[in-house]
Amino acid sequence: MLRPIVAGLDGSRESAAAADWAAREALRRGLPLRLVHAWEALPDDGVPATLPELQVPQYWARRVLRNGLARLTEQYPHLVITGEQIKRPPIPALVSEADTAELLVLGNQGFGGPGRYLAGSIAMAAVPQVRQPVVLVRSNWSAADDHLPDADDCAVKGTACRDVVLGLDLRHAREDLLEFAFQAARFRGAALRIVHAWGPPRGSAGAGRGVGELERQAGAVGWELDALLDPWREKFPTVNARGVAVNGQPGQVLLRAAHGAGLLVVGRQPRLWAVGARIGRIGHLTIRRANCPVAVVAHD
Repeated sequence: MLRPIVAGLDGSRESAAAADWAAREALRRGLPLRLVHAWEALPDDGVPATLPELQVPQYWARRVLRNGLARLTEQYPHLVITGEQIKRPPIPALVSEADTAELLVLGNQGFGGPGRYLAGSIAMAAVPQVRQPVVLVRSNWSAADDHLPDADDCAVKGTACRDVVLGLDLRHAREDLLEFAFQAARFRGAALRIVHAWGPPRGSAGAGRGVGELERQAGAVGWELDALLDPWREKFPTVNARGVAVNGQPGQVLLRAAHGAGLLVVGRQPRLWAVGARIGRIGHLTIRRANCPVAVVAHD
């Protein structure tokens, strides 16, 4: 049985853009799309639906899912789309849905205004609890933005897809992270840039190091990155994969690399801290500030 791509809806522009992105991704992968709207205030069995205090909230809750289904079914007639309202708080509902999904897609509010359910703090809280890959999409990301601009620098659907960028730490180069990035590039027919940020060893006087020594270190890091990628290039011969080693702070390096990309892929080690699961500093920064969709892939 095919595992669906699941998109969370809450009526916000961010979740609408996420559902659109999820529909396009489902078509690329040949998978069904499942839309979910989680709202714990749905009435219990046996509670009259005609109570005045329930009628208006129920109407809007049903409208969110109904409108999403109608819009995407019309826009993507060849895609199998289902939807369900779930009587649970949003975070546990999303985590549960992700367990049986190929991919979970949510709205990404970034540094925007006050959040609405999935577009704000709930999405950020759900990501570190999900074992499956999660993609977060900004409200202004459209189907045309998946593609490279044309000769007039306009976003159009007819050009090739933008690059996929993978942020890779050579110390934690996990197979599931590389697999996801290569597959994402293959499904799009896009180039893949694997970016590794490096710097002088901790405690060394990096600024005082000679140019020649830094060049030698850069060459060694580049060689290590290429050696790691060679088996993956053989596994995915149709993907134009290029490794890039950059001397700099990882977060800033990735944000620069993601400029003009169609998808940024970052890893997350699913560790439990005293205050609960966390995304990690780099993941948190890229989710908040990257303009393109961000895929967060948990790895051991």
